[in-house]
Amino acid sequence: CISQKCADPCPGTCGANAECRVVSHSPQCVCVVGYTGDPFSFCSLQQAEPIPQERPTPCIPSPCGSNAVCREQNSAGACTCLPDYIGNPYEGCRPECTLNTDCASNRACIRNKCQDPCPGTCGQNADCQVVNHLPLCTCRPGYTGDPFRYCNVMPPPPPVQAGPVDPCNPSPCGPNSQCREVNGQAVCSCLPTYIGQPPGCRPECVVSSECPANRACVNQKCVDPCPGTCGQNTRCEVINHSP
Repeated sequence: CISQKCADPCPGTCGANAECRVVSHSPQCVCVVGYTGDPFSFCSLQQAEPIPQERPTPCIPSPCGSNAVCREQNSAGACTCLPDYIGNPYEGCRPECTLNTDCASNRACIRNKCQDPCPGTCGQNADCQVVNHLPLCTCRPGYTGDPFRYCNVMPPPPPVQAGPVDPCNPSPCGPNSQCREVNGQAVCSCLPTYIGQPPGCRPECVVSSECPANRACVNQKCVDPCPGTCGQNTRCEVINHSP
């Protein structure tokens, strides 16, 4: 109600770049969209807020290979293999092993790790040795049984009954001799066709020079070489072992 007239109270009420709305008979001024300030005096153009620039993340996308993780380090992506994996993290990491042949011959591939397969494999009183990736159990010296279960103490061997002593075994007589037991004692003598005394038994001769000049060494014996040598109606003489 203005001057006893129902009139619009807005004209001349709001400042520039503002619009007026009548709420419960009273003018309400608000800056138009895109402007800010005192709507009853002046609304100025609202400055656009700068759009924040997203900082690049060096790990998105990840520069790492399979089974590797990326961590930002000095604004760059640094790759490392996952725990229990080995290899080049930028190309791809792998477990330590997948087959026994990936391990040394004295290790086995257990849960993708090269480990000693012996613990818990052998029984009591047994020793374990790894041969070509496999555990080999053997009973300890003095024990016998199943080395993968239990080894028992080996029983002592039965006592050996002592027999009569043979004085000729081994023979004390030496080469080219023979031994005979006489009253529990060894008696030595040369073999037939051998001469001397044990242990020095030897053949009568080996070369003709060991025989008299009128004899020759034939089959290790000094004999007359004439018989059967000369013809009929002849006489044989031995000179220097030769007929």
